[in-house]
Amino acid sequence: MDSVVEQVLGEVKACVCQIPAGSLAQARTLIEAAPRVFVSGAGRSGLCMRAFGMRLMHLGKTVYVVGETTTPSIAAANLLILASGSGRTVSLLAIAEQALRHNARILLFTTDATSPMAELADHQVVIPAPSLKMAGGERGTMSIQPLGTLFEQSLFILCDSLILRMMRHSGVCAAQMFERHANLE
Repeated sequence: MDSVVEQVLGEVKACVCQIPAGSLAQARTLIEAAPRVFVSGAGRSGLCMRAFGMRLMHLGKTVYVVGETTTPSIAAANLLILASGSGRTVSLLAIAEQALRHNARILLFTTDATSPMAELADHQVVIPAPSLKMAGGERGTMSIQPLGTLFEQSLFILCDSLILRMMRHSGVCAAQMFERHANLE
C-alpha cells in the first residue's frame, strides 16, 4: 500500500478512536428523538452533512438541508445538526441562533468545544483534528493533510457510524433503506 494512503488512514483512525462512545450515543439519542432534522455545514463539511441527511432519510427520518427551496421552517423539538470545524463559521452561527429562537435543539460536530457555536449547542461531538482556522495539533491530532481535511474525513466516518448504530437500535435493515432510495435517477 502507498505510504501516503497508510498515513492518511492512520490519521483518521487515530482521530476517530478518540471520540468517546458516550458522545456518539448522546448524538444518536438526540437524532432519534427529533420529529424533524435539519442539516447544514459550509464547504466540504456541508457536503458531509448532506450525505448524512440522505442516510437519515433512508432510515425513515424527516430530514431537510438548510437553504434548499423546499426546506420548511424549524420548530420546537426539531433538531439542527451542524458541522463546523472551527465552530465560528459566521453563516452557521447565524443559523444556530435562528434555530434557538424557535426552541429547536442543536447538535454540533466541531473541533472546538469552547467555540461560540459549541456554547449554543445542546450537544457537541468534538473531533480532535486540526481545523481550517486553527493550527495543527491544537486539538490533539496532527495531520499531513491540508486545511480541515482530517476533520471532514473523520466527520464522514462518524456520521456513517451513527447510521449503523441507528440501524441496529431501530431494527431498520439496508433493504428497508433501499426502498426509500431515490428512484428518479
